[in-house]
Amino acid sequence: MEKELILTPGTLITSKTDLKGKITYCNKDFLRYALYEEEELLNKPHNIIRHPDMPKAVFKLLWDYIQNGKEIFAFVKNRNKYGDFYWVFANITPSYNASDEIIGYYSVRRKPNPKAIEQISDIYAQMIQIEKTDGISGGVSMVEELCKNLGKSYNQIVFEMQKDLK
Repeated sequence: MEKELILTPGTLITSKTDLKGKITYCNKDFLRYALYEEEELLNKPHNIIRHPDMPKAVFKLLWDYIQNGKEIFAFVKNRNKYGDFYWVFANITPSYNASDEIIGYYSVRRKPNPKAIEQISDIYAQMIQIEKTDGISGGVSMVEELCKNLGKSYNQIVFEMQKDLK
């Protein structure tokens, strides 16, 4: 049975990846919650910590944003080396070189608002069900419909969930 790990206040899980999503840097907080040794993570795909409860459409949106030079906020459920999980409120941004070309991605994750996790867990469960029949595009369509109905961008919705429900 998997156990939930709760991030302590002030935790900043930080990582950098190359353009393909392979980890090039991870801080001590990342290692503390993921329970991997640094050498087990470096040059590995960041999805090594992906939890199966995460809809694929969330990562499609994430990649679409950052590959187009935009930052994105998201609630992400991760799995550590031993199968336990932890939720994070993530901010992912592109990293640029001196010629203004994207050379990788930078992510900072912190403790999420517990009330937001209750809401997003329901949304993610619905997305996963839709993905079973309609694929990733079905999950993306669900998010687009949610944004349209609320009259807000994806980032606005997620950021407000983190901020306003405290």
